[in-house]
Amino acid sequence: MDFKDNVKQLADRVSNLKEQILTEEATKNAFIMPFIQMLGYDVFNPLEVVPEMDCDLIKKKGEKIDYAIMKDNEPIMLIECKHWKQNLDLHDCQLQKYFVASKAKFGVLTNGLKYRFYTDLVKENIMDETPFLEFDFENIKEFQIEELKKFHKSYFDMSNILSSASELKYMSELKSTIKSEFTNPSPEFVKTLTKRVYDGVITQKITEQFTELIKRSFASLVNDIMSERLNIAIKTTENADSADNSKGKSEINTDATINIDENSSKIVTTEEEIEGFYIVKSILRKSIESERITYRDAQSYFAIFIDDNNRKPVCRLYFNHANKQIGIFDAEKKEEKHPINSLDEIFDYQEELKTSITKYINKDNE
Repeated sequence: MDFKDNVKQLADRVSNLKEQILTEEATKNAFIMPFIQMLGYDVFNPLEVVPEMDCDLIKKKGEKIDYAIMKDNEPIMLIECKHWKQNLDLHDCQLQKYFVASKAKFGVLTNGLKYRFYTDLVKENIMDETPFLEFDFENIKEFQIEELKKFHKSYFDMSNILSSASELKYMSELKSTIKSEFTNPSPEFVKTLTKRVYDGVITQKITEQFTELIKRSFASLVNDIMSERLNIAIKTTENADSADNSKGKSEINTDATINIDENSSKIVTTEEEIEGFYIVKSILRKSIESERITYRDAQSYFAIFIDDNNRKPVCRLYFNHANKQIGIFDAEKKEEKHPINSLDEIFDYQEELKTSITKYINKDNE
């Protein structure tokens, strides 16, 4: 089984057994130890997993973290465990104390169902107040599986995880802020939008009136976008030809390697496309500076290239079709399409992606 299958298998276990799990210790044994094993670590090998590791900063209280994941005799990840019914919001302060007292770069707070991953993006050696990644076995999202996989023993790369942690953290906070404004627009937000469409004096009555109008406009906009995406998907499925489903190569126009759709109003960049971009970026970052890896979205595909230059294509993600594909460009700028069933399968084409940028790296060194 691949990693995604293992995640889903453990999710089924959690769902089936949780009502029989009555204590924190039982939660550890039934859910959290299998989770650590799923990440590729031997829970019975003290060189890899240390239970009850001392995390007492002043060496007097005997405070211990439930589990410490080890590498080269140093902790790289701390895991603080609670009973599956516990609200994790009440326990992050405890993990913060342990984080400061250790050399670990990552802290995990979990009740066996939800896992919150923290690091020190704001201030070095001080655990951030908000996690950069949250994983919930009862509400699994595909992009989270890809991020979780980075913590697997076979793929663990601290610099790689940290490079995407900041983006994940701020994306999460921005999404939360946007969601809040959608459902309950703040007075400042209402005033900003009202000024753009209303020329009169913005009184309290006008503010109240536009607050409701903005709420309804947001709801209408979301419905329009969903309807449009659904219609595109249906049309694509109905009109898909054999070329869309083949692995054959297609010649591209080298004068304009990536043709960006001018009708940008119809372009919707999805969360899945952004996560696909982060996966490609994490694969390539050891070969080329991560800031050089950029993207542009189009109606029919999501393009990734180097230096914000459409003459330097890397790949295209075809996620708007019924059958997902990744198209990778070779040294001759010919695109070869590969069908994929999930974001996880992008990792199967690491070598092809690295090869696709070799020509740009060689040119830099000339």
